[in-house]
Amino acid sequence: MLTESTRQPEQAVSRTTIDAGDYYIGTVKAGQTLRILDLEGNQAADTLFYSAADPSERYSAMDTIREQGNVYLTTGSVLRSNENTPMLEIVADTCGRHDTLGGACATESNTVRYDLEKRCMHACRDSWMLAIAEHPEYGIEKRDISHNINFFMNVPVTEEGGLTFEDGISAPGKYVELTALMDVVVLISNCPQLNNPCNGYNPTPVELLVWDN
Repeated sequence: MLTESTRQPEQAVSRTTIDAGDYYIGTVKAGQTLRILDLEGNQAADTLFYSAADPSERYSAMDTIREQGNVYLTTGSVLRSNENTPMLEIVADTCGRHDTLGGACATESNTVRYDLEKRCMHACRDSWMLAIAEHPEYGIEKRDISHNINFFMNVPVTEEGGLTFEDGISAPGKYVELTALMDVVVLISNCPQLNNPCNGYNPTPVELLVWDN
């Protein structure tokens, strides 16, 4: 459901630009609101959420999809952990639909999906692994990297039950806002994918804004 936000960028307590192919890791406190802003359109932000108190509790696609009865996320969706605890709620969304099924690109999947020569291309899992290696203070390890959300990414489910990667439905200035229901660690790979249309074959920056309420 399309919902505009009343929050003003100049009132944000932090603003961070993530270049295409780069990562972000940081904590959002309970009650704070995070906006992920698609600056140029058709970008994909591969995102993981963890309990700041215990990173073994993390976003669960299975629990989230089961409880809301929908494979896509939009305004009103509550993201749940693998303990079925509410973690964040989407409170504004000008894109309208976000993917929970497509997963993150990896060197292995690039090889299988596209070509052996693609195995050396940078991928979202590379960005996540670099993030947790450079920031051990968050206590996140390789085993904690699980299924993610692809904000702004268009992955329709076919009549046969398969998945397809289609042109993005986002546009410059589209955003999604989430209010944290617990202290969470946010881990984002701003997707560098060049092999399918999820980024319009041209990865671009996204911006993160955080408000205290």
